[in-house]
Amino acid sequence: MRVCILIMVLSVFVSCGQKKKYHDAKPDVKSITTSDKLADILLFQQELNAEFKDPETSPLADRFRINFETLDFYAPDTSYVIEAEFVRTPEALPFSMPTTTDRESTEVLYGIAKFTLNGKQQQLEIYQTPELITQEKYKDYLFLPFTDATNGEETYGGGRYLDLRIPKGNTIVLDFNKAYNPYCAYNKKFSCPLVPAVNNVDAEIRVGVKAFEH
Repeated sequence: MRVCILIMVLSVFVSCGQKKKYHDAKPDVKSITTSDKLADILLFQQELNAEFKDPETSPLADRFRINFETLDFYAPDTSYVIEAEFVRTPEALPFSMPTTTDRESTEVLYGIAKFTLNGKQQQLEIYQTPELITQEKYKDYLFLPFTDATNGEETYGGGRYLDLRIPKGNTIVLDFNKAYNPYCAYNKKFSCPLVPAVNNVDAEIRVGVKAFEH
């Protein structure tokens, strides 16, 4: 998750969605113990805070970064580390995903995650970025933007993102504790993909990063 490589768009807007997408995903957690899952979540939080403190990688304007200590996280909850059914969509074609600016992000629907949360069946589309996968390090990178019932209240109104890697089998681990805000939630100079309407979770996802208070 570390450094987000940014591209200037029209010499004004910065894209969170090119080169390296948003943040690296952590290793697959489906087979590790609860204590290891918790440690992994805490490491995610520590590294994200370090990125926001670093002037080379922080999306924060200097006036906010100087006194920055930590993002506001929900308490970790390993019940939100979910092993979902993963249905690949190999026939999908690239499409243009709108962003917070005039720029459009080219994405491909790579697969659909199906899972149960709080007794309700859910499914979310997972995308792959053609430009990104040309880089060896990110050839297996997947992108999951989503909204849920906390948006506009406890979390950023535009939704949050998850970074994933292509799994080997027909399941994929969604750790919502690692849900983070797009950079445009912190600074309007960034251009970030808008969450498709189909990717709304009919539940409260009360883990991950909360809304940012300037």
